[in-house]
Amino acid sequence: MNNQLKWKYPEAIVDCEWLKDQLGNKNIRLYDCTTYLHYTDSHPLKPYDVESGLEDYIKSHIPGAAFLDLQNEFSDQTSPYRFTLPDYGVLAETFKRHGIGVPHQIILYSRNGIQWSTRFWWMIHVLGYKNVSILDGGFNEWERLNLPIETKEIRFNPAEFEVNIDPEIFVGKEEVLGAIDDKNSLLINALTEDLHLGENPRYGRPGRIPKSINIPFHEFVDSNSNKLKSVHSVFDLLNQNDVNPENKIINYCGGGIAATLNTFALYQLDFKKIQIYDNSMSEWAMDNELPIESG
Repeated sequence: MNNQLKWKYPEAIVDCEWLKDQLGNKNIRLYDCTTYLHYTDSHPLKPYDVESGLEDYIKSHIPGAAFLDLQNEFSDQTSPYRFTLPDYGVLAETFKRHGIGVPHQIILYSRNGIQWSTRFWWMIHVLGYKNVSILDGGFNEWERLNLPIETKEIRFNPAEFEVNIDPEIFVGKEEVLGAIDDKNSLLINALTEDLHLGENPRYGRPGRIPKSINIPFHEFVDSNSNKLKSVHSVFDLLNQNDVNPENKIINYCGGGIAATLNTFALYQLDFKKIQIYDNSMSEWAMDNELPIESG
């Protein structure tokens, strides 16, 4: 084991004790970005119901936190898929309107899983604003530590930042098709094993994108604390799955949420060629023209 292993960008992860000491710091803007998925038996037409975390935010949140509504404000309302990225220009203006921009450090947290935080982290990152961190363990860890909460709804004044879009991070089905037979590419499915094997038809045709490997997103997270696993654990997990940093890696899942957690972990280990298939299996499994495999 490499004892010199460290996260490449440790500033992108903060813990609850640190945040507790920063409450009231005007240079920090804190956001609850929770969404809930309630899985149904109506797949593939309606694999899950989506519930905004706004109601729970109003009941209790970390002091000073505002709310970001992924489904209703930060997803393309014209898309047939739930969480498609909006136009980058629209996305940037929406973030600015909610107070994201210089000189603030943006802290993101969510409930029942950090994948909602990593989704927003990448959505901001792709626009070129880098002063963004996720709260390790999220609101669940904050509550476990009996740290203060409040109910006052917060809205920040608008902010500005220079938009510098990285067009390589989020990709569509054409890039994924090209990666299937590319020996220098690797597709990673962040969904659970039953979905990967085709035992669950949640998104339409059961199965996975051909030649992809399966590293479920929850394997990067400690199941008790909701925190990202240690750098050594993540390194070992990737080694066990023969994930080569020289490859171009495309992560996918059901709707572009869980895959952002896998991608965040790879980014922290300084993988350079990492991408996210935005519409993921919500699109792929419903398109009979696209190849699929199971078993």
